[in-house]
Amino acid sequence: MELTSFTALSFDCYGTLIDWDTGISAILLPWARHHGLDLNQRELLVAHAAAEGRAQRENPGELYPDILARSFRGLGAAFGVPVTDAEAAALGASIPDWPAFPDSPRALAALARRYKLILLSNVDRASFAASNERLHGDFSVILTAQDIGSYKPDPANFAALAAAAAGLGVGPGQLLHVAQSLYHDHVPAKQAGLPTVWINRHHDRPGWGAVPAPPVPVQPDWEFPSMEAFAEAVESAWSTAGSQGTAS
Repeated sequence: MELTSFTALSFDCYGTLIDWDTGISAILLPWARHHGLDLNQRELLVAHAAAEGRAQRENPGELYPDILARSFRGLGAAFGVPVTDAEAAALGASIPDWPAFPDSPRALAALARRYKLILLSNVDRASFAASNERLHGDFSVILTAQDIGSYKPDPANFAALAAAAAGLGVGPGQLLHVAQSLYHDHVPAKQAGLPTVWINRHHDRPGWGAVPAPPVPVQPDWEFPSMEAFAEAVESAWSTAGSQGTAS
């Protein structure tokens, strides 16, 4: 496979394009300090990831802000600290405040010149619309958990992605899935037969951030430390392909 072999890219959003580690921590760290919990950011995000995964599995039809509120209560229960309704609601309402990674808008704009872009995200429509104000993403199709009725890594989300790609005229083998989370994206994408690009935002530090560890080993087809590096590799691949085409 070459990066020039594809006509469409599908993207995860949170963790890949939007810095949800920072956004979630902005709520959880002050809460932990207020209640005297001696927990660092990594420990809080690990606990959050477990609570969120459980909430999504058990309540697949809930909107993502409600999942976040439920997750916060579960995290509090795990540490023996009650979470008020206001605190839980604050995490759910914070999604529009989560920052985009600085390279995401530029990379998306560059990639949109080469491919059709599809979004596949564990979020609700309103929250993603707020996030896309930061990304300025030119997505041909936006698929949210609200639309599908389940959360990744449920196979139904990748079945919906396949149907959306086919609706755009993207043929078999022409869709490349791009994501940070091995747990939410790479494992189920591979099971669905998709090639993948790992945007390894945690390449320079330990842990998985706000996602669980992958349940099984998985090998992405490409790995880059950032969206910027991925976009640069794409441009290099297309330039090389163009030069070879001219030479032939």
